[in-house]
Amino acid sequence: MLYQRMMKEKQKVEDRINDLQSQIDVLPSGTFFCTRNNKYYKWYYTDKGKTKYISKSERKLAEQLVKRKYLESRLRKLKQEEKRIDIYLKQYSLDEFSSYHVEEHPELQKLLSGVYVPLKQELDEWVNASYTNNPKEPQKLIHKTIPGILVRSKSEALIINALFEHKIPFRYECLLQIQNVSIYPDFTIRHPVTGEVYYWEHFGMMDNENYAHNVYSKLQL
Repeated sequence: MLYQRMMKEKQKVEDRINDLQSQIDVLPSGTFFCTRNNKYYKWYYTDKGKTKYISKSERKLAEQLVKRKYLESRLRKLKQEEKRIDIYLKQYSLDEFSSYHVEEHPELQKLLSGVYVPLKQELDEWVNASYTNNPKEPQKLIHKTIPGILVRSKSEALIINALFEHKIPFRYECLLQIQNVSIYPDFTIRHPVTGEVYYWEHFGMMDNENYAHNVYSKLQL
């Protein structure tokens, strides 16, 4: 799963690195820079420790040197990304019993029966478990959704239908306690691969002064 995706991503990054390097190799060597004198710019480049002036008639050379500088910048970032992926893959291989590793090995799941709960099972249980809903103005829950949940607006219905159709675990207006304050985010979402929690607020009536005030208070909290 995740390990295989990271390996594919590593291959994509390597292919992009090779492509950029091949483009750089055919460009003139040297580092481009320019200086400004009032309204005018002067072009220069350094190569092998020497600084040379580029006249305006040599615009093609300037374009190629700027292109080289830009591609080299992208190349550095890609190599940094490649290093990060390598560090992750190395750590992954050392951590034999990471949650991701166990998710990909059914035999380990069997041997860890009673101790390990697969993420999918955990998320299914989380979705189906009871939770405290927003008790305010239940009469406004009038819009139907595909999974049968009643919501307060057509926009929320569209969101719930999309989450449901894409099999993304969620709860609607589930209680969240922050610093002894009770709030009910429109959607509490669990990432289907990592299990990470996200809160999605759909601010749909920002032209209402009281509504907007509550939004700002909630964001501040």
